[in-house]
Amino acid sequence: MSRIKKMLLGLLIGFIAIQFIQPARNSSVQVLPTDISKQYSLPTNVQAILKTACYDCHSNNTQYPWYSYIQPVRWMLDRHIRQGKEELNFSDFGSYTARRQRSKLKSIENSIHDGTMPLSSYTLIHKNARLSQGERELTMDWARKTRDSLSSKNE
Repeated sequence: MSRIKKMLLGLLIGFIAIQFIQPARNSSVQVLPTDISKQYSLPTNVQAILKTACYDCHSNNTQYPWYSYIQPVRWMLDRHIRQGKEELNFSDFGSYTARRQRSKLKSIENSIHDGTMPLSSYTLIHKNARLSQGERELTMDWARKTRDSLSSKNE
């Protein structure tokens, strides 16, 4: 057997072997009391936008696509989810300080306004996560009003 064939066979065996390594999923059917929907008035249409465009990376409940069963893709997805939750976790939003909540709401508004969220790499595959101008404005308006209500409570 030639050297190249041996290397290819070794790579194939390695690829098959890593398929058996399936990390724990970021899935919870329970809505925590700290979830943003339990803490603030969240209109149904805004909640639908957040669930469709944000929750996969920014909550404790990711809806995994079929390709998440293929390694090393799953490892990359898990890294994105970990980083997203470190930045903002809607499931834990109520546990943030009021100052951090205001900051996160401002970040939501800014990220949607400047188009950095949802990530283009995410919307490339998840077409339903692409926000229309109306959805963008609705979500930014909700974030601004919620942030303003927090500011007025703490003054």
